[in-house]
Amino acid sequence: MQVELIIGKLHAATVTECRLYYQGSVTIDRDLIDAVGLVPHQKVDIYNINNGERFSTYILEGKRGSKTIGLNGAAARLVQIGDRVIIVGFGFFTSDEAKKHEPKVAVLNERNEVVSMGH
Repeated sequence: MQVELIIGKLHAATVTECRLYYQGSVTIDRDLIDAVGLVPHQKVDIYNINNGERFSTYILEGKRGSKTIGLNGAAARLVQIGDRVIIVGFGFFTSDEAKKHEPKVAVLNERNEVVSMGH
């Protein structure tokens, strides 16, 4: 049996850019992607803390060190620059893998700097 679990989460990330006329995706600073064990092109769910919107998209790699969280395409209509969002990536695990799995969770400040790491 396969179980879908959280791989990694960026908690309270701040949206830094919105590009409506762009292929749909979320651009994330490569340092932040790496911090929580996600990968470019991976499907993620995004939860907007400010307005309650919830949607799915995929990751595009942003410039390392840029602190970018950019919503592109149709998703740009669901957020505003400055909104705080939760970005969650999932993966499939066997039952045995699931018993040992610990997701990586990065809590971010308003400048998209990691202030704490946890599970």
